[in-house]
Amino acid sequence: MTQLTTVDATFLNAETGTTHAHIAGLGIVDATSCPGGRLTVPAVAELVRGRAHLAARPLRQRLVQVPLGLDRPYWEDDPDFDPARHIFEVGLPAPGTDRQLADTVGRLHEQPLDRSRPLWEMVLIQGLVGGRTAVYVKVHHAAIDGVMAAETLAALLDLSPEPRDLPADETAPLRAPGTAGMLGTGLLKTALHPVRSALSVARTAPHLAEIPGVAAIPGMGMVASVVQGALRRPAAPRAPRLSAPPTPFNEPIGRRRAVACGELPLDEIKQIRRGLGGSVNDVVMALCATALRKWLDKRGDLPDRPLVAAVPVSLRRSGAAAEPGNQVSVMTTPLATHVPDPADRYAAVRRDMDVAKRRFVESSGSWVREMSGLLPAPIAGAVTRFALQAAPSLSLRPLNLMISNVPGPQFPLYLCGAKVLGYYPISVVTDVTGGLNITVFSYDGKVDVGIVACRDLVPDPSEIVDHLVDALDELKDLSREALAGD
Repeated sequence: MTQLTTVDATFLNAETGTTHAHIAGLGIVDATSCPGGRLTVPAVAELVRGRAHLAARPLRQRLVQVPLGLDRPYWEDDPDFDPARHIFEVGLPAPGTDRQLADTVGRLHEQPLDRSRPLWEMVLIQGLVGGRTAVYVKVHHAAIDGVMAAETLAALLDLSPEPRDLPADETAPLRAPGTAGMLGTGLLKTALHPVRSALSVARTAPHLAEIPGVAAIPGMGMVASVVQGALRRPAAPRAPRLSAPPTPFNEPIGRRRAVACGELPLDEIKQIRRGLGGSVNDVVMALCATALRKWLDKRGDLPDRPLVAAVPVSLRRSGAAAEPGNQVSVMTTPLATHVPDPADRYAAVRRDMDVAKRRFVESSGSWVREMSGLLPAPIAGAVTRFALQAAPSLSLRPLNLMISNVPGPQFPLYLCGAKVLGYYPISVVTDVTGGLNITVFSYDGKVDVGIVACRDLVPDPSEIVDHLVDALDELKDLSREALAGD
């Protein structure tokens, strides 16, 4: 028996007419080694059918709602699970350009998942120039976090064109409790919720300055410090109050999505890290700062203070099986788009990331879990959706955007014998987190960049990808100068 955690349920509750809480990936494969030189729906469906038991939850488990919404839903194995019902095929019109592919993926990403069956789907996109095939995979965030997504990919992919030997499926079908059991548990939890909520507030109080939006309220930093002192905890590194400035991508989002993909050489990013110091993630954040600065400045919309970026962080310590549900939190940091000098901008990004990481370690990122459980299940969904829809009209802007860096394998992988040439993550945009999301995934010597945006606010995010390439050249020059000076 597996019930959604409060964080899982929040991803379900957050969905509105303009916000869908699924995450996706776009794989580009060379299908010439497949039978007939083509990756087909039957071949992929058979692969999933034989490996679903090796993967994380989403492949064959569906939601079971508690009557009257009295408690969070449960997961159970779908007795009618058929991978072929989740896998589709479309073709690009000639000439099958990358721009046509991005437009197609944007339209696919706009569509919600069917909650009556396991929360995923896959689309094979044929006709891409160069004989390549694109594989778009979409999974609801309520069912998966970053580590679980990596485990699911590992289950479906091979290290060579030849499929590996697989263990037999010996797992017993997972079933949700009966109606009486769900109602009884829900009533008990509702009765005890005030106590649990009070405990969550007490645990959250020392970390108020970490919460986007709340941190910008005057005095919250002092309150957090006072609580930390009363609890005799070491004070976390002080950080300036973060207030997200207005940008073109922080208006109310619409239904449509725009997608862009690109890639950067991982060895060049590591070279920059060696020359300028810091981590690979610091370099990625600095690249994003420069690219966004150029994009905003070109439109005359560059704020005179830093943007505020949310950086997702995995809390999973020992694998998906040991910790059910989403184990994810968010680290908030300034992004020095307002600093004109490239060297000073890089130094500011490093400094701000260092402070943010030290503050996050002090808080353990627990505030996301605690905040998601403050409301009882019967009203949590309605209140969450109301808050998301009301945020734009109330001019609430806790964040400008989300930037995520996901480490991946540095060796080639294969799907049904087809080599995976690249894998571009495509995430979520909301009115609260901003209408622009940049996610990067390191794979086989490259950093694959996936950008998703509200099409009404950022019609062509490929321009940001171009600015990332220019930003890489700029930092490479700085790095060479630094190394030459040594």
